[in-house]
Amino acid sequence: MVNPCIITYIEQEILPRYGHFDAAHQRNHADEVIERSLALAKHYDVDENMVYAIAAYHDTGLCEGRDTHHIVSGRIIREDKKLREWFDEGQIVTMAQAAEDHRASSGHEPRSIYGKIVAEADRLISPEKVIRRTIQFTQDHFPDYDKEQQYQRFREHLLEKYSDTGYLRLWLPESENAPRLEELRKIIRDENKMRKAFEQNFYNNKHYE
Repeated sequence: MVNPCIITYIEQEILPRYGHFDAAHQRNHADEVIERSLALAKHYDVDENMVYAIAAYHDTGLCEGRDTHHIVSGRIIREDKKLREWFDEGQIVTMAQAAEDHRASSGHEPRSIYGKIVAEADRLISPEKVIRRTIQFTQDHFPDYDKEQQYQRFREHLLEKYSDTGYLRLWLPESENAPRLEELRKIIRDENKMRKAFEQNFYNNKHYE
């Protein structure tokens, strides 16, 4: 069980930060990653307090932009003196490294089981959600693109990250991500299906679960 004092602090001081990020990384995303991380943690001999905190902080680095957000998230963990009320220096280092390692495009395997847990939980692979989040991200960050340009960016991202040759890697067999990734890849392999998925979600994606 997670220490209630940690929960109170993070609920009051950390999770509200997600309200300032893009629509694909709002509070609901952090809550989902926390929930999935704690579920995966039950399969391993890990500290649930650390798992909870890592998941809560994993995207806080978006305050300085997307490109280095994972590194900044690790720095935020290291610099948060409040965390030292509950964690020793070794745990802080492990937690910061896990945040640094969570990004799908990092190109290397997470350095600890904690990094693998939050990385796997952050995948949140659901064909519908991936499609909607990709469209939303493009509209937020490329507002001057016309519809066809938005589609091309959507297509390129799905191919680069989620296709059979994409950079996304899964780390834990207990996750439900593998079969869901295959569902998504069936759409990506078929240009007509990918276009249809884009068309169905393009005009109705400002808010999503």
